[in-house]
Amino acid sequence: MPRFSVIVPAYKVQAYLHACLASVLEQSCPDLELIAVDDCSPDACGSIIDEFAARDPRVRPVHLDEHKGRGQARNAGLERAKGDYLVFLDGSDTLTPHALHAIADRLKETEDPDVLVYDFARTFWTGETVRNIQAAQLTERGPAPFRLDDRPGLLKVLMVVGNKAYRREFIEREGLTFSPGHYEDTPWTYSVLMASETIATLDRVCVHFRQRRQGSTTGTPRTTGTTGTTGSTGPGHFDIFDQYDRVFAHLDAHPELAHWRPVLFRRMVDHLSAVFLGRDRLPRRSRPEFLRRARAHYARYRVPGARLPARNWLRHVLIRLGSHRTYRTLWAAAQLKRRVTEGVTAVFRAVRAVALRLHYRVQLRLPLRADHAVFSNGDGRGYGCNPAALEDAFRTYAPGIRTAWIAAPEHHHTVPTATRKLTPDTAAYWTALARSKYLVSNVDFDRRLVKRSGQILVQTQTGTPLKRMGLDLQDRPAAARGTDFAELLRGVDQWDYCLSGNRHSTLVWERVFPSGYTTLEYGQPRNDVFQRATSADVARLRETLGIPEGSVAILYAPTHRDYRRSQPSMLDLERILRQLGPRFVLLTRAHPSYGQPLARSGGGLIDVSGHPSVESLCLASDALITDFSSLMFDYANLDRPIVIHANDWAAYEAARGTYFDLRKFPPGVVARSEDELIDIFATGHWRGSRSAQLRAAFRERFCPYDDGRAAERVVRRVVLGETAGLPAVVPLDERHPVPSMEDGIPWAPDSTRTGDYPAASPLATVSTPGVSVPVVDTP
Repeated sequence: MPRFSVIVPAYKVQAYLHACLASVLEQSCPDLELIAVDDCSPDACGSIIDEFAARDPRVRPVHLDEHKGRGQARNAGLERAKGDYLVFLDGSDTLTPHALHAIADRLKETEDPDVLVYDFARTFWTGETVRNIQAAQLTERGPAPFRLDDRPGLLKVLMVVGNKAYRREFIEREGLTFSPGHYEDTPWTYSVLMASETIATLDRVCVHFRQRRQGSTTGTPRTTGTTGTTGSTGPGHFDIFDQYDRVFAHLDAHPELAHWRPVLFRRMVDHLSAVFLGRDRLPRRSRPEFLRRARAHYARYRVPGARLPARNWLRHVLIRLGSHRTYRTLWAAAQLKRRVTEGVTAVFRAVRAVALRLHYRVQLRLPLRADHAVFSNGDGRGYGCNPAALEDAFRTYAPGIRTAWIAAPEHHHTVPTATRKLTPDTAAYWTALARSKYLVSNVDFDRRLVKRSGQILVQTQTGTPLKRMGLDLQDRPAAARGTDFAELLRGVDQWDYCLSGNRHSTLVWERVFPSGYTTLEYGQPRNDVFQRATSADVARLRETLGIPEGSVAILYAPTHRDYRRSQPSMLDLERILRQLGPRFVLLTRAHPSYGQPLARSGGGLIDVSGHPSVESLCLASDALITDFSSLMFDYANLDRPIVIHANDWAAYEAARGTYFDLRKFPPGVVARSEDELIDIFATGHWRGSRSAQLRAAFRERFCPYDDGRAAERVVRRVVLGETAGLPAVVPLDERHPVPSMEDGIPWAPDSTRTGDYPAASPLATVSTPGVSVPVVDTP
């Protein structure tokens, strides 16, 4: 008996069916049967199914004598299923790699529940992939399995059949089948969830729902939940009324489910209004009839006294009254109110902007405050990076200076209590920019800034450059993204000092940001903490992040891709953890430009994208996996293992470009594939002698000054005016950065694995535009 029966109905999907069936048969969990049902499709679906059946005995073809619709085709597959669990997949959709393996693991963890709900993403014809917006409902935290009453928020997830695995014995015991007609997912899904004694969730995208450019080519609407549908215009949309009749009939037959009636009523109203208001879904002549029937359903199933959601009150008016004219009148009134409010707000903002400009001009004429300094990190981010290290050093070594930090209100909690908090574009903000003697940031300040005589602007940068920067992006339109290079140089001309962590950085900064500033090659202030932290600090950070005691914590921090608008998925993180075992945990940190996590926390995955301090994450981890991120230069100061992995070297080089080939001069071993990455950790190569040799050469080149006193040197030079007698740099071999927790864990690598890794080679000099920078070695 197979573990899974995957049932695929097929009708007019010949262009997508091959990818669908292949996505099932290529799963890493082979214990399955694939029941492909040809719903008397007039195209080549039937022959495609037969071709797959001839090549793979796990394929069980079914050919219906007449077209019966998706629900009946699923029933035909259901009758023949022998697997422990049922998985339904439409002929245009695909399973993600290793999805069934992840599902099987989760089923085992939760003791074979009646239903397992997993996540999905939509793949659009444009190539864009968008994850389910209700993914938070699928968290694996908390007791599992559970009942729907324990997690009612699960009803907010898309009400479709294809994002769940069903225990076949449960389906047969309840006598559940698919009803005829369109929107057949609706009664099935509600009945299944309400009848289930045990439900579990899997916070992983296991299926991609394809959103075709013209919707369903069959004219059959594809249900996308109670918030909307897609599909061609046709009378099939009227089937939705019969489907909700079945939903409420099920409630009537099970009095113990009566408490769900208000919820399902609201879901029905949302669904009916979405169908009516959707573009090109209902034939024009049938729209009045649809509203008439919708009004009847509203009256029939309404729960007296039930609270209606304020957000969707207009939709309820539409369905309750059955009058599109009234709806349009109320909608127009609501829009008018919104526009009036927006107009008043716009006028207020314009007046405020003028007032702030006048205020700034007045402040520019008042004396500078020699004992004031302003700091910022990025565009209003929280307390962090080099500016934060310098702000702390200002208070330590120049206590007479009063410091202020510019941050958006949501980041004010990150700022130390001893530091004044400034909100961008407020009167206090402009006063500080106009009258503070010291301005410190890792990006340019507000472009409206007028730098006064006597003001000192310190540009800290954000690390050592691997990827091309500044003027080197003039021939890289994907990376430049419309950068105004004249404006860029105007900002550079305001710099008095630019910080550098090594000779490589100095040569790059002075070439790509040319101006008359002074370069301070003193090290990266943000890295001082690596030399000052203690083992107790590391233990506390790990406990705060939820890293289990005795675990090996790997920080995975890929960088931004200029040629991609959405966040690329370079690694199957769940698979990596399964392969490495429970001893490992992954701290995943997405680049802030994407605004969403790489993976949601669960199991051995801990999302740390929103953590305010990347330095703390480095301290808490035992190793780093990255690609082209400058974080590797900072992490090397900890003298902990670094593994490089990227599967888009050519694309990244073409779009952004790098100053040297990282594969030839890496900070650790380089993984050329996901399997090799797994092998590197499973065998212990990540912390072996070759890794240490590569890291030592990397540290010597890029970490000469990060001895824990970089910030002190900057403050003594810039604020105290000391040019001689600055703290001497501690040699690399005399530095003792805090060890990782893993250093005390015994290690027993898997001796059955082998790997072929880059061999050592002598250092050499490679040319970059306009200058030779000695940073790489050659083959």
